[in-house]
This record gives sequence, structure tokens and C-alpha cells, in this order.
Amino acid sequence: MEELRSEYLGKGISVLVSRSHGFGTDAILLAHFARAKRNELICDMGTGCGIIPLLWCREERCRKITALDIKPQACYQLSESVKLNGLAEKIEVLNADLKELKGVLPFGKYDLVTMNPPYKAPSAGIKSASEADLTARHETACTLDDVVKSASELLKFGGRLCLCQRPERLCDIFCAMRKYSIEPKRLRTVAQACGKAPWLILVEGRKGGKSGMVIEPDFFIMDGEDYSRELKIIYKDYFNDKDKA
Repeated sequence: MEELRSEYLGKGISVLVSRSHGFGTDAILLAHFARAKRNELICDMGTGCGIIPLLWCREERCRKITALDIKPQACYQLSESVKLNGLAEKIEVLNADLKELKGVLPFGKYDLVTMNPPYKAPSAGIKSASEADLTARHETACTLDDVVKSASELLKFGGRLCLCQRPERLCDIFCAMRKYSIEPKRLRTVAQACGKAPWLILVEGRKGGKSGMVIEPDFFIMDGEDYSRELKIIYKDYFNDKDKA
């Protein structure tokens, strides 16, 4: 079992991370983009260390969150975070394959499904060396089609699916969403700085939604030599530890 270390998120919430299961800016931005609401029933698929559910709990959002991952180590790690933070009534940790959820989770009940999925198609790029990185970065355990299909099964009519992905997969996302009756409704691109090509996209689709999509302003990580104002606001919101004991 890998050594775990604690990272404080503010407001009494910490996350346990390891070399195999940590988090990056993309997960922080997805948690912010999804705009989880206080009364929503949510499933975070491929949850890893559980950073997205833990951030929402920090803000006291969501009614109940099912945090699902195929990796036992990730589920153990998050379970320890849940115990550490006293969140057993808020977060359910589930070690399961998202492709095989029939009879495991209730279909047609969730308000929101999120996932920070593997970015690379099976045939794309050099394969990662470690098993954990391979599952996280390449579509070996599931494909984008699998993700959207499972989300569609879990979502109630009008429920939302929020994903982050690489820009080159945008057409794949739209095609998969429409294939499974999820209409793309919101898109935001993330770039390192103004004038740079985006390195990340954030997409929201609505189950049974009508056509029509809002394209939000670009999100920039940097503003000159400093972090952008918007990123500072998000990180202050999530990681300001002035209330830390």
C-alpha cells in the first residue's frame, strides 16, 4: 500500500493523496465548472483520490455523492479521506466498473454525473509506464463512449453530465453525447494565457435537452507573469487555509 499524505483544502476538509492518485488543475476546474447544487444527487465517476467530491463537501454542496472508481487503491485512499473528514453520510465510495453499473447503482436518479476521464484514445500516444497512470490517462479500462453511455443511464431527465477533456476530443464528446440522448449545452476552453491554444475543454450536456449551446468566455491560467484573477479566485475559494487551526 502506498504512503498517503494529507493536503488541506480549507474549512476543515483534507484530501489524502499518493503518488498514484493525486489531482491537478483540470480536476479543480471541473469541480468549479460543474456548479454542484446543495440538493443534488451526484455521481463522480473515476473519482481517483476524490478531490472533486471533497471540494464540494468543503463548500457544503450536494445532497449525496457516489464516488466511483475501478481501482481498489483509489477507493481505499478516498475511504480514508472520508473517515478523516467525518463525511460517511455525505460520500459513498464504490469500487466498481462504470461499464457494469446495472443493479449496482439506481438508473435514472442522478442530477449530475462528472468525470475527469482518460484523455488519450487507446491507439494515441506513448503508453504510461505505471498501471495507475495507464488507467488514468489512456482509454484502457473505459472509452469515452462508455463514460457517456453510463452517465446517460444514471442521469434523470434533465440531469447534467460534466466532463473535462483535451480539445482534440471535442467532436468525440459531442457525438457520444447525442448518441446517448445528452445534448451539449455548455462549453468552456482553458488556455495557459491569452493568445495560446487551449489545452483543456470543459463540457456540460443535459439528458433530454433541446439543442442550443452556450460558449463561455475562455479561461486563462496566467495573466502576464502572474496567475489570472479568475484562477486566483478559484484557488482562494478552495485552498485558502486562513481558517486552518
